[in-house]
Amino acid sequence: MAGALIVTAEIAPSDLAWLDRLRQACYPVERNHLRAHLTLFHALPPSAEGEARSVLSRLGAGAPPRASIEGLMDLGGGVAFRVVSPDLDRIRAELSKDLHGLLGAQDSGGWRPHVTIQNKVPVKEANRLLERLRGEFQPRPLGIQGLGLHRYLGGPWETLAVTAFRGR
Repeated sequence: MAGALIVTAEIAPSDLAWLDRLRQACYPVERNHLRAHLTLFHALPPSAEGEARSVLSRLGAGAPPRASIEGLMDLGGGVAFRVVSPDLDRIRAELSKDLHGLLGAQDSGGWRPHVTIQNKVPVKEANRLLERLRGEFQPRPLGIQGLGLHRYLGGPWETLAVTAFRGR
């Protein structure tokens, strides 16, 4: 839905550079409007912008969450890295509670944290990438530096706010 608000965990620059290089190399060019990202919520109503900004600002006072890339996910027509983070799970649960009543079906259901590096390609192409990445995969930490609020523009996003974690 154009205009919907998206909430992300903002990936640290060094990890973002690595993930984005993979995304640029593997994602169909005509569909790749975004950098690599870790979405917490996909579609909050535009009317929730003020409330979302307030909640993200409050949560940004905390320490950066620990996270790691622990595996690969087969998306059918794409591939993603599976992210594990009890800290992000807690932050998302708190956001869900604070934004209760504003969440649509996709955001009310379960959450499978991931960073998509390929999507909307033929299954055979996705399987080739998945097998190649499985052969070289090593779990690794994933730096998270803040929380982002974005507006969906029918493909690209407009960044409305990024709240850096300030705690220790």
